[in-house]
Amino acid sequence: MKLSSYICLLALIMFAPFCRSSDVNPAQVDIITVDQLKWGYLNPLRGEKSPGAVDLWGDRTKNVATGMLVRFNKGFSSPPHIHNITYRGIVIHGAMHNDDPDAAHMWLPPVSFWTQPAGKQHVTAANADKNLIYLEIDSGPYLVKPESNHFDSGGHALNVHAANLVWLDHSQSAIVTSSNIEIAHLWRNNKVHDAESSLQGILLKLESGIPIDIQSQDPIFKAVIIQGAITYQSSTNNAKYQLEEGSLFSSSGDVMHRITPTNNAIIYIRSHADFSARAKSK
Repeated sequence: MKLSSYICLLALIMFAPFCRSSDVNPAQVDIITVDQLKWGYLNPLRGEKSPGAVDLWGDRTKNVATGMLVRFNKGFSSPPHIHNITYRGIVIHGAMHNDDPDAAHMWLPPVSFWTQPAGKQHVTAANADKNLIYLEIDSGPYLVKPESNHFDSGGHALNVHAANLVWLDHSQSAIVTSSNIEIAHLWRNNKVHDAESSLQGILLKLESGIPIDIQSQDPIFKAVIIQGAITYQSSTNNAKYQLEEGSLFSSSGDVMHRITPTNNAIIYIRSHADFSARAKSK
């Protein structure tokens, strides 16, 4: 080996550990606006009798985590059924019911949250002119099966009315650092004991007209507009986007998300604990 080649190889070995991870895995931001959505059916076998559905991220037909939008016509009521996997739901529009087949209707308004464990019999119904939810799974595929296939996965259903959410301010949370922001914790993956690796789902409540910076170094940061609308810009791109309810912004790597709510907004965030939110001066 020539001396010059040897020196180059030695330098690469010595200095490679000091290369920034962002040089190897550069920051990325993805934006999905509601006018980009291409709708299909949640249960294709039922055709037009099925709710409409569209993936925001992931792929509900594969064994991967996925976030999707699902819309229901007024008066929709499913037959009793089960799912092969556990899912979470957040109401964006309308009034939704999800419970045991014999349970009385408890209509959940926008910003309400529920979980449906794998294998548990239930019905889902909708009671408003416009009904839209965000539905999330940690693995797939997402399947609908007859209630005769029920099984005990050890999970338990949870319905949380929007009025029962617990909102924390900056004095009660390490994630938010400004008085203009409130946070509600919805779930956390307790199976992962390493706090830096634990997944969580939270809601951020933002005041209209107050610019917000969300700093994330998370490899799987996902954010869905649940209520209101925002103007969005990232540190990776000067372009500005108007994001309405049902829109998504997501990132990997070191990214600053610059947000200005055009009216009071609530955003759902799925991430590790590796992000912070603070208000900027106007």
